Amino acid sequence: MKYQVVFAPGARLQLTDIALWWSEHRSTEQAIQWLTGFEAKIRLLTHNPERWPLVPERELSDRGFRQLTYGLGKNKTHRAVFRIDQQTVTIHVIRHLAQDALRLEDIRERPE
Repeated sequence: MKYQVVFAPGARLQLTDIALWWSEHRSTEQAIQWLTGFEAKIRLLTHNPERWPLVPERELSDRGFRQLTYGLGKNKTHRAVFRIDQQTVTIHVIRHLAQDALRLEDIRERPE
């Protein structure tokens, strides 16, 4: 079964903002590599998104939120938090793994 991947309000902006930060603080080439790599990994959610684990935050995992992690090289630095609803995968949040735990109120439900 093939799933449609959509972004909740702000999630795509978070992805872009992180890439801009990377460009300003690291290098433009590295930012482009990070962004294109993360977008490619997100596209993998179109097939079998259940293979990614539930988020560690119990309040969210109980509601079916999962995460896909990504980083350049061996170390994962960021995660895309998503939920599956029938044949749609909605990306709700893009965050650095070092950020504080997510709360339910940090999640926006409607897709863009």
